[in-house]
Amino acid sequence: MKIPNINCKIKMVCPINLSENPEKVKQAISNIFPFSDIQNENFSIKAQSYELRSLEKIYETIISTKSQKSYIRNLENNLQDEKTWFFLNKQAAFVEKIAICDEVEESPLGPIKVILTSSNIDGIIDWLAFAK
Repeated sequence: MKIPNINCKIKMVCPINLSENPEKVKQAISNIFPFSDIQNENFSIKAQSYELRSLEKIYETIISTKSQKSYIRNLENNLQDEKTWFFLNKQAAFVEKIAICDEVEESPLGPIKVILTSSNIDGIIDWLAFAK
């Protein structure tokens, strides 16, 4: 996998429900985004990274499942200026699986929202779109 040299900010936000263990939610995020700074803030877990390699597991999943179209559709539909986002299933992330969600309801305990910001956001989308 060749990671392009594109400056970016990757932010992950995930709600913590009253019935959930915050450490398990934190673990779900660290399973998917190993190169990120993770913080517990009241009723949510927030993580941040400035390295595209934080998307390495998602990139590999896109290749292995041939799911470029789902990711591209979500990234392009949610694109605004230099920012875009998509949802991942929180329960899947806890067991180190990556499953994109088109809607919030697809993740019963709430999804992980992944927000990508870059002055070259199209370059990041293209990198994910043409994952090989």
